Amino acid sequence: MKESGSTRWRTVDIVVASVIAVAFGVIFWAWNLVWGATEGAFTFFPPAQAVIYGVWLLPGVLGGLVIRRPGAALYCEFLAAFVSVLLGSQWGTMAILQGLFQGLGAELAFLVFGYRFFRLPVAVLSGALAGLAAAIFDQIRYYAGYDFASVRLPFFVITVVSSLIIAGAGGWALTRALARTGVLDRFPAGRDRAAV
Repeated sequence: MKESGSTRWRTVDIVVASVIAVAFGVIFWAWNLVWGATEGAFTFFPPAQAVIYGVWLLPGVLGGLVIRRPGAALYCEFLAAFVSVLLGSQWGTMAILQGLFQGLGAELAFLVFGYRFFRLPVAVLSGALAGLAAAIFDQIRYYAGYDFASVRLPFFVITVVSSLIIAGAGGWALTRALARTGVLDRFPAGRDRAAV
């Protein structure tokens, strides 16, 4: 959908963005446990665990699609990471910085299109750019000492693809599903249900 209008945040935008972020902060906390619990299942090829990575990038894409204001993707991703750290993240406060980078990646897709287009290709691009930001961060912070061909490159590619599918396409599908319920009627995403 193409949309023009104010870029100023309304009170309802702040409230809903915060609800999205806090809800995903709790999901992140649980997903951190899932990540830890599934490590053993990927001992055959540790980079394959990145297939589930995209869940951590959903709030940025979802926030951008629902709120449709500059900074919404960044705000939702960053606040979700912050909440997950408050609840207890095995990565400690580093997860806050990572949430900032991931949110910037998600935000970039909406910025490139001037916060005027919110269709599936933009959502997928947002997910892919969030995944790219996450993969770069991980390469520097966690995987710098590993072999490039057997660990770093596969982890990088799988992270971006997971994010493109789960956060990008999944965020778009979740926005459509929420719009159909009527809970987004105060937002363009809800008023234009057919073209979300």
